[in-house]
Amino acid sequence: MELPVSSDVIHLAAFRPRAPPPVVNGKATQGGGLNESDYYQCLRDGGIVAPPGSDAPTGYETLDSPPHYDFYANTEVWGRRRRFRPSLYQLYANHEVTARLMIVISSSIRCMLNIWGVILFLRLPWITAQAGIGLTWAIILLSSFITGITGLSTSAIATNGKVKGGGTYFLISRSLGPELGGSIGLIFAFANAVAVAMHTVGFAETVVELMHENGAVMVDRMNDIRIIGVITVTCLLGISMAGMAWESKAQILFFLVIMVSFASYIVGTILPPSPQKQAKGFFSYKADIFAANFVPGWRGPEGTFFGMFSIFFPSATGILAGANISGDLRNPTVAIPRGTLMAIFWTTISYLIISATIGTVQHDHSSSSSDEDCLGLACRHGWDFSECIKNDTCAYGIINYYQSMSLVSAFAPLISAGIFGATLSSALACLVSAPKVFQCLCKDKLYPLIGVFGKGYGKNDEPLRGYMLTYVIAVCFVLIAELNTIAPIISNFFLCSYSLINFSCFHASVTNSPGWRPSFRFYSQWLSLLGAVCCVVIMFLLTWWAALIAFGVVFFLLGYTLYKKPAVNWGSSVQAGSYSLALNQCVGLNHVEDHVKNYRPQCLVLTGPPASRPALVDLVNCFTKRLSLMMCGNVAAASPASTQEASGERHVTWLNRRKVGAFYRGVVAAELRSGVNMLLQGAGLGRIKPNVLLMGFKTDWLSDAPQAAHAYIGILHDAFDLQYGVCVLRTREGLDASRPTQSHASVSTDPDPQPSSVFQEKQGKKTIDVYWLSDDGGLTLLLPYLLTRRRRWGRCKVRVFVGGEAEKKEEQKEELLELIKKFRLGFHDVEVLPDIFQRPQPANVHQFEDMVSRFRLDTNPKQDSDCGPPGQREGPWMISEEDVERNKAKSLRQIRLNEVLQDYSREAALIIITMPVGRRGVCPSTLFLAWLDALSRDLRPPVLLVRGNQENVLTFYCQ
Repeated sequence: MELPVSSDVIHLAAFRPRAPPPVVNGKATQGGGLNESDYYQCLRDGGIVAPPGSDAPTGYETLDSPPHYDFYANTEVWGRRRRFRPSLYQLYANHEVTARLMIVISSSIRCMLNIWGVILFLRLPWITAQAGIGLTWAIILLSSFITGITGLSTSAIATNGKVKGGGTYFLISRSLGPELGGSIGLIFAFANAVAVAMHTVGFAETVVELMHENGAVMVDRMNDIRIIGVITVTCLLGISMAGMAWESKAQILFFLVIMVSFASYIVGTILPPSPQKQAKGFFSYKADIFAANFVPGWRGPEGTFFGMFSIFFPSATGILAGANISGDLRNPTVAIPRGTLMAIFWTTISYLIISATIGTVQHDHSSSSSDEDCLGLACRHGWDFSECIKNDTCAYGIINYYQSMSLVSAFAPLISAGIFGATLSSALACLVSAPKVFQCLCKDKLYPLIGVFGKGYGKNDEPLRGYMLTYVIAVCFVLIAELNTIAPIISNFFLCSYSLINFSCFHASVTNSPGWRPSFRFYSQWLSLLGAVCCVVIMFLLTWWAALIAFGVVFFLLGYTLYKKPAVNWGSSVQAGSYSLALNQCVGLNHVEDHVKNYRPQCLVLTGPPASRPALVDLVNCFTKRLSLMMCGNVAAASPASTQEASGERHVTWLNRRKVGAFYRGVVAAELRSGVNMLLQGAGLGRIKPNVLLMGFKTDWLSDAPQAAHAYIGILHDAFDLQYGVCVLRTREGLDASRPTQSHASVSTDPDPQPSSVFQEKQGKKTIDVYWLSDDGGLTLLLPYLLTRRRRWGRCKVRVFVGGEAEKKEEQKEELLELIKKFRLGFHDVEVLPDIFQRPQPANVHQFEDMVSRFRLDTNPKQDSDCGPPGQREGPWMISEEDVERNKAKSLRQIRLNEVLQDYSREAALIIITMPVGRRGVCPSTLFLAWLDALSRDLRPPVLLVRGNQENVLTFYCQ
């Protein structure tokens, strides 16, 4: 069934389909309707009104619609969406009351209820007596400064997109990524669970005081608090598990009770005190009491500024109550900023007023005895508290009596009710927040063993298992039964959370990501950074060991997430920051001149699809990983499917799965050589561009068309023209690079099981034999040095072989050792080979001649006129007698070198040898390729032929 459009008489959200429509993520799918909450939202808002421009006549502003052609037609009019009349059910059915929180109370009320907690009624007078009114205001304002900045940062993050369930965890994880988001999610959920215990202990403490005043004792004070606390948490658990509707109704009741208790307190400060209240230190507003209580009066182990701050700060930490249940808010992007900032403002005002008034109307020390013969401040009011002050036995006064606000109140039971309302509402809010945050974390599957708590129940996806876990944690801390001990514990966890929130806002802003577009504009990235720094500093000033534990947990979870690399992509600011940093660094490299000491082999590897040549990929990765650039190049043949084949998503996936730090670049070209030329000229970015070309050896060059061999050698010449170094890898199993364009489409991204692991295994105590036969600038020596820095090759011994004369063998060896020592490569095994200049064995020479015979130009072409087309007989790859004679010495040298390699390096892990260079126009391409084949054939170890660009890559100078 298709939905009506906005031009219809009936509002879009007013329809309810006859059958449950298909809904995906809360949005109507094709052929479906809107979800039920949107339908009833229109009813609640009274939004069933014809929009401007509608053709509906005035008066049709109900669910009923006027007659229309579309209601009876079986077809649709092109270009206009079809209208539908409402169903009978939509006309008479009564809508259900949804459990969305914003239907009942606002985010501001929820935040204020969570902020106004046990500290307000039971510890704020005591803190005022300890720190004095002046420093108490400083503590309140410092707390509000931190929470205010955090509120601004939260508002910015919350309005940068749709906020779902998970609250603080959702905000941080989607902003900073799973690495920090996951760790702070666990910490914040735990802090909320402990906060349940803190508020519950405050409630139980008040109940026990009332019991003791009436002579009722169950066991003793501590155990009475534990018993009542456990019972209270159990009752709150039942309310929470009943659903959001019941929890919201309870919050409204608590809010009204707190408002009445505030009124009772303010009225009580104005009323004249009775003699009984005066005996306990309450004298109404007195300037001398204000002056006495304005200065600090530290007492006890907590008697320091930051000691008082650590106890007070949890009373300012409810600012995220709205964000923690963001999934239950009707419009989180509006409710969270307004509600949070309004809550911070009004609660700060209330704290300032109460601290000032309680410090103006009541002495810090007092007792219930009176004596007319007295001296001092109390004498002016007709009471003597000197003796109890001297003996430290005063039972009353704001520094001794936690229930001072009840004493001041016009009707003490209302303050007790306010304490009950504040403590229970805050405990209930934390009990609801912790499981929802933890549930969202579990659903993201960032950590093992916690997924069981991500399961939800009912239409609102209630985290019942999370409620039970929170209940267990809360009960464990309730058993401590000491409010002043529990409060500092959670202060560090909340400060850690706030520092991460502020850093998230700063980081998202400073990365200049186009995706950072919060609709809330009243924030500053530098103010957010200041808030993050202040939170961290205060954490260590409060309790340094607790701060170390908190950050230890964060970094442990951060390390775990970085190691596991969860498969999530949230578009975090860390990703945006990585891009900005990389871009800025690349641009900055344009101002850096090349220097031989900073040379790095940046490799363009002709792998085709990387999975087709895993050995080549693994070897290059061994000396480029975390050191220099590695780019896998693929040339796809021009065909209808070539663009898709050259695309790199599946190839990058394979590289990542194999843990290879490389880029992928694919091009479409008519020929292999032209495609490689594109890669040689266009690969890279600024200074980060390849300077070494690596490719596999063409093992089938004898059986393939000679044009392919000519193109293969042409690639090497093109690389030399562009000042590239060149490396060619040949393995015994074969690393065929002959038909990359034709084979791409059929190559699987799964690794080849045979040659794929040759360079992934540890090489043990074998040797890397380096034949430095020609000086190419040092690349032949640099590559084995880089290999030995890897764990797989670390135990291998590097042997360096050079050609020389038998008479000067020792002298040449010492010269080479001295040169290698100056290069600081750590190679100590050098061998001079005078026998490389001997003539090769005749059998090997004959084998070489047979190999190139098919490419030899016949001196009598008439006798062989039918051997092939003229182009093939006369191509630039053909070898003339003049070419053979002119390059005879080099040909014999390659044959002899192969014999030397067979003798000296049969058991080596890798052979690295200087590649011969065939002069263009002098050495035909097939003869050049025959040299490479003769040099590296029939060898058990892999052979890497290396030729630098004849520029120094090693130096022994300091500058």
